Amino acid sequence: MIFVTLGSQKFQFNRLLEAIDQFIAEGKITETVFAQTGYSDYIPQNYEYKQFLNRDEFSEMQSKADLVITHGGTGAIVGALKKEKKVIAVPRLAKFGEHVDDHQFQIIGQFKDLNLICACDKCSSLPEAIDYAKKHTFNIYKSNTNIIIESIESFINK
Repeated sequence: MIFVTLGSQKFQFNRLLEAIDQFIAEGKITETVFAQTGYSDYIPQNYEYKQFLNRDEFSEMQSKADLVITHGGTGAIVGALKKEKKVIAVPRLAKFGEHVDDHQFQIIGQFKDLNLICACDKCSSLPEAIDYAKKHTFNIYKSNTNIIIESIESFINK
């Protein structure tokens, strides 16, 4: 199953949702797809969706997924990696009113350079990105949160 998550910021990402719908209709995406569409106003025709999921619903959908397709938000990417999911990240672009600038290219590039995710710069390349992600072995994400917490606790306890 593919889980699509577009975050909770007040920006639409209709372009990605439309591309997924088109590729399902064309038979280029054959997996079951579920999307958390956020502030997008595009209504998917060929897959299930919900505008916003509560924490439990989100966790359940992410756990069921073999693959997560998301925007280039750090939180969305790291959240999926922490659950050891294969991730395809597509950057939101300012020229389509999807964000205020194109910083998601840099975020996605950093994760790609670490071999943690599949970067998909163009929605038209999504079927190829899905094939690549399914076959590719990515590095395992290692969070440094515990190290930071231990360091802070050690400092406080001194």
